[in-house]
Amino acid sequence: MKNLIFSPADFCLPDYAPTDPAWTKWAVIACDQFTSEISYWEEAARIVDGAPSALRLILPEAYLGSAQEEVHKQTVAAAMQTLDGTLRVWEDSMLYLERTLPDGRIRRGLVGKIDLEAYDYNAGSSSAVRATEATVLERIPPRVAIRSAADYELPHVMVLIDDTDGIFAHLAAARGAYTKLYDFDLMLGGGHAAGWRIAGEALESVTAKIAAYEAARAGDLVYAMGDGNHSLASARAHYMNLKEKMGDTALQHPARWALVELVALSDPALDFEPIYRVVTDCDPADFLGALAQVTADGGEGDQHVQIVTASEEREVSFTTPAHALTVGTLQEFIDAYIDAHPGVKCDYIHDESSLIALAKRDGCVGFLFDGMAKEELFPYVRAHGTLPRKTFSMGEARSKRYYIEARKIVE
Repeated sequence: MKNLIFSPADFCLPDYAPTDPAWTKWAVIACDQFTSEISYWEEAARIVDGAPSALRLILPEAYLGSAQEEVHKQTVAAAMQTLDGTLRVWEDSMLYLERTLPDGRIRRGLVGKIDLEAYDYNAGSSSAVRATEATVLERIPPRVAIRSAADYELPHVMVLIDDTDGIFAHLAAARGAYTKLYDFDLMLGGGHAAGWRIAGEALESVTAKIAAYEAARAGDLVYAMGDGNHSLASARAHYMNLKEKMGDTALQHPARWALVELVALSDPALDFEPIYRVVTDCDPADFLGALAQVTADGGEGDQHVQIVTASEEREVSFTTPAHALTVGTLQEFIDAYIDAHPGVKCDYIHDESSLIALAKRDGCVGFLFDGMAKEELFPYVRAHGTLPRKTFSMGEARSKRYYIEARKIVE
């Protein structure tokens, strides 16, 4: 069989019974969640209370720039050195995941490794695996530094597949033939996770379906980034650094691949939610005066937004959209205004009620707008390339991926 872009991996897990309560302490949410809520991570640490945990192997971004950052980095480095011999390795496998979200819906995933040779995060890329939003290059070097010093990776990357071939329907129907590895409640209201190992003849059936999907889309967009864009970009950058040093021998290095969770775009439990904007530290009258030059009152146009301030809520439409998406036109206006008005800032808010509360503060202007439908993602990326930054969120914070599986990335 031709080499797959998404393929089986040798992944590692604690050697617990499937329903052992220790799993709850092991699994923690993606490091880029609750970045403004240190209390969340303090509570996670209280729950772990010295037990083996992925919390010791990742750096929560809430700690960046704080006194805890360097302390936690040292903890991660020390914890990495203790993993050899403590985790069970499941060779040449994929893992079928059923994630019960906080609202009770079940999102299905498939864990395996993705070939970084098939991925390019740079603008204008036509690679088989593509970024869906612009990559902030300044965010990559610090992450590469962490990855280059690590023996293991733990993924919070979620990659989207346009699953018209029914791969996930097959997984759900066949799970009785798989081996259950874990089945436990996630900490701090994250819902529930159950995972089954796929190996042997069952794996051959799944990989044949993956191969058929990839072959049907050869030369086109095959997989699109969902969550963890900068994490996968950092994995690619680290691999390219190794390739520069090692030459073609790097083609067989474990760092050529990255462990990810594949999720079907069509999954009913996968939501695309808009990420709203709030402009802070501004003169609202001046800002809205500038906005009036490119908008008309009312929501009759193709691209319209709802303005929220301390004194008003109203709808306006862009008269000459600068981008194919409303969020892109709005972001271009905000960026231009901020460039001309030092000190003005823009923040990105996931929740409508939070946006309204923030926008009603002094010196703030908020924007609500419709998000893109998830069915638009693949056609848009094919036609236009990456989306404007912070275009969509795949569900709310507690629906994000938890770190559970690990994979060794050194020889």
